[in-house]
Amino acid sequence: MAYVKEWDKYIRGEDDRRIAALVDLLLPKFRERAARHDAEGSFPFENIEDLRRSGFTKLAVPREYGGEEISLYQMVLLQERLAYGDGSTALAVGWHMGLMLHYRTAKFWPQRLFESFCREVVDGGALVNQLFSEPSTGSPSRGGVPATEAERTDGGWLVTGRKTYSTLSPALRHFVVKAKIKDENRVGDFLIRAQQGVRVEETWNTLGMRATGSHDLVMERAFVPDDEVLEFTEIGQKPQRLDDGGGWLLHIPACYLGIAFAARDFALDFARNYKPSSLNCPIADLPTIRHQIGLMEADLRVARNQLYSAAQRWDNDEEGRADMKSELGLAKYVATNNAIQIVDRAMRIVGGASLSRALPLERLYRDVRAGLHNPPADDAVLADLANQALL
Repeated sequence: MAYVKEWDKYIRGEDDRRIAALVDLLLPKFRERAARHDAEGSFPFENIEDLRRSGFTKLAVPREYGGEEISLYQMVLLQERLAYGDGSTALAVGWHMGLMLHYRTAKFWPQRLFESFCREVVDGGALVNQLFSEPSTGSPSRGGVPATEAERTDGGWLVTGRKTYSTLSPALRHFVVKAKIKDENRVGDFLIRAQQGVRVEETWNTLGMRATGSHDLVMERAFVPDDEVLEFTEIGQKPQRLDDGGGWLLHIPACYLGIAFAARDFALDFARNYKPSSLNCPIADLPTIRHQIGLMEADLRVARNQLYSAAQRWDNDEEGRADMKSELGLAKYVATNNAIQIVDRAMRIVGGASLSRALPLERLYRDVRAGLHNPPADDAVLADLANQALL
């Protein structure tokens, strides 16, 4: 377990401590399973089931529907700790956690549908992710129009298409999908349920984050009733919903800082205990190693401070959330890039042994790189900052 002084630095009180303890109980099992799922590229069904049974997956649901309505700050706290045990599990379930918080604050689902779905999350362990990326359009954040198409039919819609990067898909029976309306200049967000004509095609075989289950979702005339359409938007227009600034996406940098924290702790333990025959002291006493540790700590503390400060401000300033996009993007930029540097420094401290698959560092090194490819992308964050500076 991480060294308590730094690890628990952002726990503010008993409520934070209680929900953090819920995750901490699961970490030993998740850490033990992580290497196997990485090697096999298999999905950690048992981890997801443990999270369901613990009550973790319903924490972001509104209290009125049976959840705990955790804050963004608390979600960041939980995701960082969960990723300390297994980054793939944290990133996968983080989409569900973040979206439940987003749906709660942006309030664009039809009220009766949102209430009934929350009950499914609380009572039946339902999970959700929104699947917008496609082979021909790439990331939806770049503004591409989906090739997936929805066609009108009696009582609803028939949706046909393919979605890529469908993280958590092996555990999902509910998918939020964006599709272009056939012969119209608008798109819709549809709640797709597992049914005939919906299948997960196992395509995920990657360098890192190998156990997230980010396969392809294929829909062939999947039926969506009218009352399970979330919203329609004219192409080129912003959706008519409350703008929450995208705070929910902080589940992503929290995950990569958790991975970095695990690498940092491994390196510190190694430095304290490794004493080569050429030395009469452990390598932690060497100035060069202490310099690397100092740089590692600086990166970690700067990133955590940026992340938790942004989350707390988002929680406290409901009216100002729409204006926080650049600050939230910066928190992600700093956290993911610093996390990569932390893992790199940890490997330099450990040396050649860090490349061994018998140790966790090479997996953490591969996993942490994936942060560069999660939204928002570095170039988009920097472009936004430049535009603000030049106003």
